Amino acid sequence: MLVDDNIKSINLTPIDFKNLPGWSEGQQGGALEPFLLSCRKILVEDKLNFHRGGNFGSINSWRTACKKLDSGRFNNHRYARKYFEENFRAFLVGWGSRKNSQGLFTGYYEPQFKGATKNYGKYQTPIYPAPNDLNKIAGKYYSRKQINRGVLESYVEPIAWLSDPVDVFFLQIQGSGRIKLPNNSVIRLGYAGHNRHSYTSIGRILVQRGEIPRELLSMQTIRSWLQRNPTKVSELLERNARYVFFRRMTSAGPLGAQGVPLTPGRSLAIDPKFLTYGLPTWVDTKDPLDAYKTLRRLFITQDTGGAIKGAVRGDVFFGHGRMAAKRAGYMNRQGRYYVLVPI
Repeated sequence: MLVDDNIKSINLTPIDFKNLPGWSEGQQGGALEPFLLSCRKILVEDKLNFHRGGNFGSINSWRTACKKLDSGRFNNHRYARKYFEENFRAFLVGWGSRKNSQGLFTGYYEPQFKGATKNYGKYQTPIYPAPNDLNKIAGKYYSRKQINRGVLESYVEPIAWLSDPVDVFFLQIQGSGRIKLPNNSVIRLGYAGHNRHSYTSIGRILVQRGEIPRELLSMQTIRSWLQRNPTKVSELLERNARYVFFRRMTSAGPLGAQGVPLTPGRSLAIDPKFLTYGLPTWVDTKDPLDAYKTLRRLFITQDTGGAIKGAVRGDVFFGHGRMAAKRAGYMNRQGRYYVLVPI
């Protein structure tokens, strides 16, 4: 099965479930509830606009498979394996003429920072909502540097303020987060668009400059470098011209690009130019904290991100809290994935 040339020759090679690494001992039951969330979106689609060109199944095959899902048996791993084996086919994802199936897997999480809804004292770095015109003034999109210099101040009211511009930057990288206010209440922020500039990885820049060895690159090492070099922070952050806007959320969890709440350890961000949202995806990679330990798990493709580019490219959502931050920060592993397509 070959997707059209417009999306750079992604290859889907059929494979038996019994040959999926670790499938027979997997805990697939944990993926059923997040898959149901995706199914609810798919069931109300009126056309094939949720995936690429029909290569990931017809709308009728998706609806049939979704309707067979027994919500009373969630977390039952044996039932989950049988459900997917009977209603889906598995394909190894590759790309290029050599069908390369190796790719990069990283992680993200929902951070929490101290902040305020008004600027006072130490809270002087704004978090902006999307302007009504999505930052387009006289045909020009402002860069991060221009926004940091205050170009939006006169006509966009920030929704919150933080004390550290680095925190705002990492909030934008993660795409969602929580702000703990001075009265100890918490507001949740979600992605609301960006300024149409290309994403540039500051981690890659630090590696190219020889500041951080490539094998040691992580969110933690990047933050450590920024703390040690305060006079270089603005210049480095502004190398990434993309600026992310937010909105206040009332959902139980951060929303992914598919429009469903993300599930820690089960939601996967992918490049929608190659894959569709809602795909059950068996990932075979390594644990972020132990390179000798495998991470083989069924995820659901429910999100994307500015740095998620390529046919074999995944970003694991780890949730909220200190351990989620640690796992997300160190997740930088090679691996492969297998998509499950309804019969």
